[in-house]
Amino acid sequence: MENVTIIPVNPLMIFPFVFLLLSIAVIPLINKHWWERNYPVFSFGLGFVAIIYYIFFLKNSARMVHTGLEYISFITLIGSLFVVAGGIHINIKGQSTPHANVIMLSIGALVSNVLGTTGASVLLIRPYLKVNKYRLTSYHVVFFIFIVSNIGGALTPIGDPPLFLGYLKGVPFFWVINKVWSAWLLAISLLLIIFYLIDYRYYIRVKEKLREEVEFKGEETHVLGLYNILFLILILIAVFINKPVLLRESIMAGAAICSYFTTRKEIHERNKFNFIPIKEVAILFAGIFATMVPCLDWLQINAGKLGIETPGQFFWGTGILSGVLDNAPTYLNFLSASFGLHDLQLDNQTHMVIFLEQHWKYLQAISVAAVFFGAITYIGNGPNFMVKSISEQEGVHCPSFFGYIIKYSLPILVPIFAFIWLLFFRVN
Repeated sequence: MENVTIIPVNPLMIFPFVFLLLSIAVIPLINKHWWERNYPVFSFGLGFVAIIYYIFFLKNSARMVHTGLEYISFITLIGSLFVVAGGIHINIKGQSTPHANVIMLSIGALVSNVLGTTGASVLLIRPYLKVNKYRLTSYHVVFFIFIVSNIGGALTPIGDPPLFLGYLKGVPFFWVINKVWSAWLLAISLLLIIFYLIDYRYYIRVKEKLREEVEFKGEETHVLGLYNILFLILILIAVFINKPVLLRESIMAGAAICSYFTTRKEIHERNKFNFIPIKEVAILFAGIFATMVPCLDWLQINAGKLGIETPGQFFWGTGILSGVLDNAPTYLNFLSASFGLHDLQLDNQTHMVIFLEQHWKYLQAISVAAVFFGAITYIGNGPNFMVKSISEQEGVHCPSFFGYIIKYSLPILVPIFAFIWLLFFRVN
């Protein structure tokens, strides 16, 4: 973190983040409606505890200001892509089959590298749900989150925020695709195969009569609001603007406002567009950003004491924390630690050249883990919660926080990640 002083923190200050995480996971299981009414109190209240600690006890208000600016950047990007993509209506005639679903998810994985995981998720989730409406289940949403909202965006700095931070630190734009494509292709292929087997089994159980009853026989395949692609391009260009402060965010917000007021009401109605999903993401991640600061600061100060030395260890360390902390600062912290391990400085371009020539395996491990493990939980990456919220509005019963992890992440993602570790990072 540039121009920000990191001060040792009391380890007890990690508990507000842990408590918020447990609240998100447990309370909806006990009383979902109560949680929907009161989650802002938990998010803002626990976030306020961390803010007070940094301002009045550590006398390090600059650290929280820096985090506040990061949050503004995060929610502006997420929100602007949400609004603009909500102005594009994609109608696909007919019903989706397992083969068609695999094709849609594959396209989504590729699009994630151009529009980012957020842009691709918001643009494609509604048509994906629509063509599967006669047999929607939770696994449809979960695999969309796995592939489109996370792992798909691992090939370019545009695809996922951690990789963009690496680009800003001096990692060449095409370095990622050159070093990550094989792990990306393996993970995407395995997930698509597993999805197809599950989807096909479920598909043949759906009665043919039911499929005929719900068959869509109306409008042909078409796209409405296509001019909003121009606003998407403007937002993506703005991503590369660093100075002056908040110019990037102002351009993104301006694009979103123009898109919203120029989009016909009919398109928003077809998309069932409203601000509930982005509101939930904004409120929960406000608390997450604030409460995770002590966790990240402790990690940065103590990274050298954790005994993490090999690329494989960096893979698992970066990955596990990326699943519960914001994966962008986690990426930076572990990247900084890997530089320090070799007596190099992250912000020194000469050292970056040396690192990429001699120690690139560490960056490969950190890059893959930061992006891939964002799919482990709902809070691992910004689009995850948004996709969940949009899907629930469409009537899909999405798994709970723990249900997502126990039913899908542990039995599906973890073995795939272990296989990737075995092939790419087990050998020093």
